[in-house]
Amino acid sequence: MTKRFGAPGTGLSRREFLAATGVTSVSALAGCQTSGADEPAATSDTPTETQATSADLPYTSPPTVVNVDEQGGEVTMRTQQAQHALHPLETMGGPVEFPRVWAFQADDNDPSVPGPILRTTEGNAMEVTLDNTDGRRPHTIHFHGVRKTWENDGVPTTTGIQVPPGESHTYEIPANVPGTHFYHCHFQTHRHIDMGMYGIYRVDPEGYEPADREYFMTIKDWDSRVPRKWAGEADFTYDSASRNSDVFTVNGKSAPRTLHPEQGSPIIVEEGDSVRVHLVNGGYMSHPMHIHNHRFQRVEKDGGTIPEAARHDMDVTNVAPAERHTIEFTADADPGIYLMHCHKVNHVMNGTFYPGGMLTGVVYRSVMDTDIFQQLMEYAGYSE
Repeated sequence: MTKRFGAPGTGLSRREFLAATGVTSVSALAGCQTSGADEPAATSDTPTETQATSADLPYTSPPTVVNVDEQGGEVTMRTQQAQHALHPLETMGGPVEFPRVWAFQADDNDPSVPGPILRTTEGNAMEVTLDNTDGRRPHTIHFHGVRKTWENDGVPTTTGIQVPPGESHTYEIPANVPGTHFYHCHFQTHRHIDMGMYGIYRVDPEGYEPADREYFMTIKDWDSRVPRKWAGEADFTYDSASRNSDVFTVNGKSAPRTLHPEQGSPIIVEEGDSVRVHLVNGGYMSHPMHIHNHRFQRVEKDGGTIPEAARHDMDVTNVAPAERHTIEFTADADPGIYLMHCHKVNHVMNGTFYPGGMLTGVVYRSVMDTDIFQQLMEYAGYSE
């Protein structure tokens, strides 16, 4: 799997990124191979929860795109406890970290929050094996959008099927509704989503024509008491009716970490590119997402194609919980760095610090060698 810089999708290669930032030496290339000393590398040999303190757990990695077609239509999703660094530095209101999350881990990839982006093609089918052999509690996977048999719906109260600790179960998921969809654990849903068990499922239609740049973004609001409670660091009785959203993320990170080219989710473009962004709301609140200095059109919603006659230019799209919006625009602005963020401004904060939270950016490749871009990279924690 080729590592790309930028949000999950078709960002720049490592060499392209380093060339754009003016760093082309072999030594600099080698020096960027790890995520940095502030975030230990994720591993898969984690002790069970009864044995593990938070310090024993690996850190999550950013979500990756898994092309299930290339794997013969099969993918194994393991459950993995981990630590999650939303923004681990002291810049811009940090550090912001969760001492324990419950992550999905696809095959031999690292665990991630959000979970891996599962991608297939219309007309195919997926065998998704939920491997809970190292788990401590029951889990399921529920897929939005596609039409499937009753027993594959992933809801324990209506199907009678859940995956207890120490067991595995395979779901048969047909790719019969093209578009961008959402999956999540449906066992004690309110709690398990807030512990990180959610992700994107993409079904490309037959004859799909990709844009020059295509990116996936999951936005989410969090009650930070929940992951702290399950790490033994917060003493409160969980009540979803009194949930308090106090942390806001794009692809699991809070700004400025969202602008980190490897750990974050910048939308990296070149002048004239056609850009397609798949937005999914994995949280419990609506988020009006706004892009500066670009006009986009919403072309898909919840797996349905929006007719051309119904499309119009816009710069804000309000994404409700579990909704999926696909937007398209042309990178035709004056080359620069432009924000993309929730326009509930209190969601663009880390605690009392502004800006932070649910904010990322559109970054033109031609400005990556500027002083302001380097300053942003320092805030985000990227070093060559």
